[in-house]
Amino acid sequence: MYHLLVVDDEVRIRSIIKKYAEFEGHTVSEAADGMEAVCLARKQEFDIIVMDIMMPELDGFSACREIRKSSDVPIIMLSARGEEYDKINGFELGIDDYVVKPFSPKELMLRIEAVMKRFKSNSQSVQKHENVVVSLDGGGLRADITARIVYIDNERIEMSPKEYDLFFYMLENKNIALSRERLISDVWGYDFFGDVRTLDTHIKLLRKSLGRYSRMIVTLRGVGYRFEGN
Repeated sequence: MYHLLVVDDEVRIRSIIKKYAEFEGHTVSEAADGMEAVCLARKQEFDIIVMDIMMPELDGFSACREIRKSSDVPIIMLSARGEEYDKINGFELGIDDYVVKPFSPKELMLRIEAVMKRFKSNSQSVQKHENVVVSLDGGGLRADITARIVYIDNERIEMSPKEYDLFFYMLENKNIALSRERLISDVWGYDFFGDVRTLDTHIKLLRKSLGRYSRMIVTLRGVGYRFEGN
């Protein structure tokens, strides 16, 4: 069971999330704005943070930026807006998932479980295994799978947590056609809910991070994507 920090200026939203989370056996702390959330995150550890974007005092994006300076705690963003810009901004800041209001509390609980499962799996992988390094294009693109580090021309590049997840999954399944449904299910860790825009947004961000190697991610019209590398 997890200790959640739920951050939203709407008492009703916090109450709904708390009700469902406690029913699942989780412990819940609350914050009414981003400033309070940052202060709480500095004083104690949480397993995961669920945070709204539009709040007084300090918005969710700014709060996330402050929290990320000292913690890699998983963060799920809530927003009444589903614009691509907001999603890209959030993912570039290092959030783990993005949920648009109004949302299903049951779906949110599934997303929380999926994010935590993935977070724990990544942590255990780094602790248990020796580094596995994959070189592509004559070594121009190198990926340390265990340490989750990517190099282009011997320079380390930074990605958001979800970009790393997506990149390493596609790398492990290179030269295989991957449907959007499979990518969402395997990388996000929950059943496909039909929001292909989340996947497409991450593909766009990943291509940007890979620079000239973005050509390795091939779009398969009507199907999904394929990572081509050797």
